[in-house]
Amino acid sequence: MGRFILSRVWQGILTLLVLSLIVFFSVRLSGDPALFMLPPEAATAADYEKLKKNLGLDKPLAVQYVNYLKDALRGDFGISTVDRRPARELLFERLPATIQLATVGMALAILVGVPLGILSAVKRDSVFDTIGKFFAVVGMAAPQFWVAIMLILLFGAILKVLPTYGRGGPEHFILPAIVLAWSIMAGILRLGRSSMLEIMDSEFITFTRVKGLSEHLVLWKHALRNALIPLLTFSGISLAGLLNGAIIVEVVFAWPGIGRLLLDAVVARNFPVVQATVMVSGFFYIVTALIVDILYAYLDPRVRYD
Repeated sequence: MGRFILSRVWQGILTLLVLSLIVFFSVRLSGDPALFMLPPEAATAADYEKLKKNLGLDKPLAVQYVNYLKDALRGDFGISTVDRRPARELLFERLPATIQLATVGMALAILVGVPLGILSAVKRDSVFDTIGKFFAVVGMAAPQFWVAIMLILLFGAILKVLPTYGRGGPEHFILPAIVLAWSIMAGILRLGRSSMLEIMDSEFITFTRVKGLSEHLVLWKHALRNALIPLLTFSGISLAGLLNGAIIVEVVFAWPGIGRLLLDAVVARNFPVVQATVMVSGFFYIVTALIVDILYAYLDPRVRYD
């Protein structure tokens, strides 16, 4: 088991290193931030060279990248080129809002999606199963921005019962959390149903029935435990995606999270903030995937020897 964990940790470190390399060179393809920061009508060539030197952009790209890695290992992602504040400070100001929204959205998706998926499998080919499959298809097909706009129109403009923008009290979480959870809930329902059906049709479930175990014990102890394994992987990766910041939801609902921070930084060619946001998001994703792998290995020992 220890060897399996070390292997996954090493893979995570390599992935994070490759991500840093891709992000560092990709953001520089969008243009020179020094040109964007200087007023075009008043700046001179001397001003431009001075600003590039202050930002460290006058050095070769390879040197810039090595310096960036050294600083990042100390938690220093540089100074924002827009408001001259540390990128780390801006990131951690927005991170709590994203974590709160992602937690609520993920909890909603699991609390609704898992029971519906299991019941849909248990009541196969019933009216309940048909409704569940229809909900799963619609949930996975409907774009987030369309769902968000429809909810804003219904609950904000027509019924006027829920706030539609900003971060405030518990009522501000309802609409953005539903939009975040919508597609994940549908995915959990569909995956849970298919996984449960596969387990229920397997030989070992047939054997437990032959032994005379009650149907309740067969379903909820033996079948459910094995059916939850793929749901664990899907839920973990989905949570990592939510922690990375749902840009569409945060923009539509004016939610002050890291998704909006990343979008604003890309538009402004704010290299330090873009790099900090993507790297921290990638770190969350890799750590979550590592935890899921370890839990998966505990639930299914065969994974350790792949």
